[in-house]
Amino acid sequence: MPPLADSAKRTLARIIDMILVGIVVYLLTWAFNVREYDVNSDQLNAARSLGQSVIAAVLYIAYDTFFIHRTGQTLGKKWLHMRVANLSDGATPGAQTSLLRALVLWLPFAFCCACVWTAICGGWSFFDKPYKQGLHDKAAKTVVVSTETEPRR
Repeated sequence: MPPLADSAKRTLARIIDMILVGIVVYLLTWAFNVREYDVNSDQLNAARSLGQSVIAAVLYIAYDTFFIHRTGQTLGKKWLHMRVANLSDGATPGAQTSLLRALVLWLPFAFCCACVWTAICGGWSFFDKPYKQGLHDKAAKTVVVSTETEPRR
């Protein structure tokens, strides 16, 4: 199996992915008028907040599941030369594994505790031994490896 990816690079890749999907979430929530806040409003509309959370959850989970199942790489991971691999054999995760990994990562993010959950789930890889797994990796039995030394596909 290739060497494990650096946790700081993983964090940067996740930020890139969050920005890319976040732009789409913003545009869709604006188009469907389900943004949580209005610029000149002192009210928070719970139904709009839920709508925004549902759109965010669906898009983030779909993005992660599709790309991880397809190639093991989201766009952020691809640009920073990393991929997700099954811990057992180094292969690209299957659909169920990719979905489980995405659900653990993105459901809490979208519905309750975005900043806190992201820091805990992804930050876990900075301290985990020996595989540098985030909590989503532990749940799915995956690791993130460097592709800088792998042959081109």
